[in-house]
Amino acid sequence: MAVTYTLVKECPVTGARAGILHTPHGDIPTPVFMPVGTQATVKAMSPEELKDIGAQIILSNTYHLYLRPGHELIAEAGGLHKFMNWDRSILTDSGGFQVFSLSKLRKISEEGVTFRSHLDGSEHFLSPEKAIAIQEALGSDIAMAFDECAPYPAERKYIKDSLLRTTRWAERCLKAKTNSQQAIFGIVQGGMYADLRRESARQMVSLDFPGYAIGGLSVGEPAELMYEMLEVTVPLLPKNKPRYLMGVGTVDYLIEGVKRGVDMFDCVLPTRIARNGTVMTRDGYLTVRNAPYARDFKPLEEECRCYACRNFTRAYIRHLIKANEIFGLRLTTYHNLYMLIHFMNAMRESIINGSFPDFYQDFNARFGRKKEV
Repeated sequence: MAVTYTLVKECPVTGARAGILHTPHGDIPTPVFMPVGTQATVKAMSPEELKDIGAQIILSNTYHLYLRPGHELIAEAGGLHKFMNWDRSILTDSGGFQVFSLSKLRKISEEGVTFRSHLDGSEHFLSPEKAIAIQEALGSDIAMAFDECAPYPAERKYIKDSLLRTTRWAERCLKAKTNSQQAIFGIVQGGMYADLRRESARQMVSLDFPGYAIGGLSVGEPAELMYEMLEVTVPLLPKNKPRYLMGVGTVDYLIEGVKRGVDMFDCVLPTRIARNGTVMTRDGYLTVRNAPYARDFKPLEEECRCYACRNFTRAYIRHLIKANEIFGLRLTTYHNLYMLIHFMNAMRESIINGSFPDFYQDFNARFGRKKEV
């Protein structure tokens, strides 16, 4: 089956959407946060634990899996789902972001990008056609078109040339597609220039992808500038197709993205900060490894019903982290992912029952921000 989207309810005040993303490996209620499994595993979590916290879809990384263990090996194993024993949906990125962010030595041409591996310095070439071939070998439900993620800040001429190249590469990705069971999403670029964002969105929509991602945001720009770019981009994307904001995973960014009509999000931040002893709560961040929590016998978050919060105290988890016990980092990771997934579920429920504006204002009051709907 193809990947499709059903709009269930839209908030008449804000445009926030509740929907269902239909994929070959199941239906996914949206808005949704996708945990990142860069190397065919979500760090510190088993597939069973991911299911326990309610994860319906995870993201894996084309660049990393191409370099190690190799897409041919994964195809030989029966594809990514079988390789990692995950029978729910998978989205793979194109590898473009990593090529541009991890490889210090790279050369961009119309044909593609020549780069050196961050692992051993070996030289590789990635083109739109190769990015699709790798993702087809991986067998994900959703593949991303190969794009250029331009840096911030960047000159207007560079951004214009980059977005036009991204459009040409997107056309080549569609022509290279051979797997009818896999959907390709196009990626809108355009940097921090409103007119270029609109131009990129119109070009991508004209190619008729089954879904659209918004790339090149959350790359160091001020939050208000990111929100401004979303406001000029999202209204140009089709209402009957999913919208995906790439690389966003903090509660404030998530609620602002949902408010502006975004359906899908992903980010490594929740698992990364968990491994540094920091947890996310609806009141902000709590660095449990710090000294004030040595004798704090409350759970990480008092209202949370995750396994970590139901069974262990801040003092115990801090002790584990200070003692370099792996279990401590597993508990903080479990909590962060559970918290975000259930935060998205709560937002969805508020959209469906018509209370999202109240949910938004209550969140901001609690999070210490004064925001109008």
